[in-house]
Amino acid sequence: MVACSFLLYPITSPASAPTLHDSISAEQSMLLNGEPVVVLADLGDGVTGVTGHIFIAASPKKVWEVLTDYRNHKNYIPKLIVSDLLSDNGVDTVIFQTARSRIFIFQKTVNLTVKIHGEYLKHLYFQQITGDFKVYHGEWTLEEYRHGQGTFITYQSEVKPDFFAPQFVVKYVQKHDFPAALLAMKKQAESLSAPLSN
Repeated sequence: MVACSFLLYPITSPASAPTLHDSISAEQSMLLNGEPVVVLADLGDGVTGVTGHIFIAASPKKVWEVLTDYRNHKNYIPKLIVSDLLSDNGVDTVIFQTARSRIFIFQKTVNLTVKIHGEYLKHLYFQQITGDFKVYHGEWTLEEYRHGQGTFITYQSEVKPDFFAPQFVVKYVQKHDFPAALLAMKKQAESLSAPLSN
């Protein structure tokens, strides 16, 4: 769950969300082609809303394992250089992450400690405890596709840096770095789900 550059609310309401017996939405049909969808919103007072979607050809269980393998995130997620598990009491998890981004003349390394609470195979909620953001919280949502043949994941967060950064820079970083992070997680989960060759 990755905190810094892409870390931790479904877009459809519970009444309209597709089930295993309903037809999938037009957006989900597009996601099946493999590309992430990221939408940004200006929420006022310097806060940027980030919503991302991607389809992963792996079961929710495998996707959950990748999302919560916090120590390994730095090994495959672009721009993430540190990812450590600080504590896990079986209910709440605390992690520390460092990410570095660059755009034009701007380069910034950000650090944050994040508290995570999960609902197994469904949601991961996250909130910064300390770090370089005034506002940093959100949620990952997992939705099973065709009895475990795949998983739609949705990410939503609200972000406001606690340092000077023009909002266009914040949006640029989210628009370009976050899709890469989603694709990296997709690749990781699908590679772990691939059958072993003889």
